[in-house]
Amino acid sequence: MTIQTRALFVHFFTATGAVFAMLALLAAADENWAMMFLWLVVAFFVDGIDGPLARKYDVKTNAPRFDGVLLDLIIDYLTYVFIPAFALFKSGLLPGWAGWIAMIAITFTSAIYFCDSNMKTKDNSFLGFPGCWNMLVIVLFALSPNYWIILGLVTFLAVAMFLPIKFIHPVRTKRWRTLSLPIALAWTFFAGWAAWVEFHPESWAHWGLALTSIYLLFAGAVQQVSPGKYGSGL
Repeated sequence: MTIQTRALFVHFFTATGAVFAMLALLAAADENWAMMFLWLVVAFFVDGIDGPLARKYDVKTNAPRFDGVLLDLIIDYLTYVFIPAFALFKSGLLPGWAGWIAMIAITFTSAIYFCDSNMKTKDNSFLGFPGCWNMLVIVLFALSPNYWIILGLVTFLAVAMFLPIKFIHPVRTKRWRTLSLPIALAWTFFAGWAAWVEFHPESWAHWGLALTSIYLLFAGAVQQVSPGKYGSGL
């Protein structure tokens, strides 16, 4: 198999995320939240490994007809933003006017953020919250926190998309990557397990999901205020 063919298949692999998004949406339409999140976790896993594959096979050079960045952004908006916002609205976690505000805020601010040419920092982290609403919403489903806590988190993160706060990319941010990448993989496992047991309130996966989410949410900000140059290790 030529490198051009391999590069093309990377695009095809990325495009499977659109299929998983549709499967997640069909489950959400039936209010089968556990199945919806299982499909979103699969899409999250695909999104985590298609980037390294794209760089390995240099898709920009070897399969230039298709824009992998654009393809990735389209799928990310579906799986990270649109479907989670729909789930948050329809689930009743934020009933009434708050649900409408959250849904509008999530979809609108994320659309603006996704076309921001300055979303990446020098160390390949994100500048501002990168619209990972799928990660927040699955934690909300698992832990079912107070109404005001949910509204506060959504409001804070919607604003944080445009604040000069760094959020790590577990794969591309070199600093602390030896810790960040395993934690991201653990988060994927805990998220999948929590959905598999249909968010049973006594599931141990919920604690793992909460702890790994806290690290992924705040690691970038900690790096900003701690000593160390871009690209430095632990």
